[in-house]
Amino acid sequence: MINKIIIGIPITLIKAYRLILSPYLGQSCRHIPSCSQYAIEAFETHGLFVGLYYTIKRIIGCRPGGNEGYDPVPENKRAGK
Repeated sequence: MINKIIIGIPITLIKAYRLILSPYLGQSCRHIPSCSQYAIEAFETHGLFVGLYYTIKRIIGCRPGGNEGYDPVPENKRAGK
């Protein structure tokens, strides 16, 4: 329960970014899913700290000369244990 509340904070900030700023900045992500959607999925799948790690790693790679194309959030191998 508390984990969902903690994860809800960055997810709400990402959704606010998508609603308020993203329309003015235009489509610039080189990946599918977009970096903001990837971040939401990473937080939901892996929690706050690992999700933040994957999000930062993805944003660093989303630049000219970086990777592009389909790049899903890695599976949470610990979830089944």
